[in-house]
Amino acid sequence: MFDNNDWLNRQREEVIDRDREIVDPHHHLWPKTHPVIIYDLEDLWGDTGDGHNVTQTIFMECGAAYREDGPDHLKPVGESEYIAEAARKSRSSCGQATIAAMVAHADLRLPLKTLDEVLDAHIEASEGLFRGIRHAGPYDPASADFLISPRGPEGLYHDPDFRRGVAHLGARGFTYDTWNYHHQILEFRDLAAAVPETTMILDHFGTPLGVGPYAGKREDNFEKWKDDIAAVAEQKNVFAKLGGLAMPDNGFGWHERDRPPSSDEFVDAQAKYYHHTIACFGAERCMLESNFPVDRLSISFRTLWNGLKKITADYSEEEKSALFAGTARKVYSVAPPV
Repeated sequence: MFDNNDWLNRQREEVIDRDREIVDPHHHLWPKTHPVIIYDLEDLWGDTGDGHNVTQTIFMECGAAYREDGPDHLKPVGESEYIAEAARKSRSSCGQATIAAMVAHADLRLPLKTLDEVLDAHIEASEGLFRGIRHAGPYDPASADFLISPRGPEGLYHDPDFRRGVAHLGARGFTYDTWNYHHQILEFRDLAAAVPETTMILDHFGTPLGVGPYAGKREDNFEKWKDDIAAVAEQKNVFAKLGGLAMPDNGFGWHERDRPPSSDEFVDAQAKYYHHTIACFGAERCMLESNFPVDRLSISFRTLWNGLKKITADYSEEEKSALFAGTARKVYSVAPPV
């Protein structure tokens, strides 16, 4: 699915600001045994090693390498086992990015005793990498029009059992990540207000949609999105991941072209989302993400980070340090490499 190197190589740029350190707080891996998707450690290194100074990464759950037997609630622990092995390989590499932390999956609606069993199993399996849970909430009745199938049931954020589980994460010192659609941002705001002691991370700008019933409505949706982002930013326990807008369901259509976008095209199309979110949250609560390999369907890693460096060119050095590395290290308790 992600072997599109020939197409991506039709757009090659010189790396800018080559020495700037990057901690990529959001990528996925799928093992070579996966029946549909393959993007293993070596594939990740092919991207992180393509010119930018990516020193550390944070893995985000994606349903990879689940256990095939045993209780259903413990099957996601297989993903932590898989990432722990990949992280060991990354630590023994020379000059490659290191997987420094991971966010796993659990059903947060489970009874607390069962949820604790899952969390404890992730802790053990991850060999010190486990930082939190993503039990994502995307729901839309038009999902048949989307390339990436949503996983959330309707009303998940208001489910009392779910809210209890998110609160329990905070009580145990773990983070909560999610992605949802732009029309669910205020539902996420309500969830964050209900569990103020849990550190929460909104992935992908809240995923502004641009396909199906949302096609051709980008500007109208953007105005509503701006208000909703400003509202969720008022919840001080929420951090924002800036990226993930090159997914096909965002509607920019780059994956259907003969040639990928340049970094200037990327900036022209998407900079306004970055500037508004940073203005609302502050750089100290924002982190730039790749969302690879999903965004790889539309843009190369090299071009993406060139674009992010252009978008942030006029920010202070302190703000850039937070956006490219510092906020990710703070939120996910990652020490700089020695």
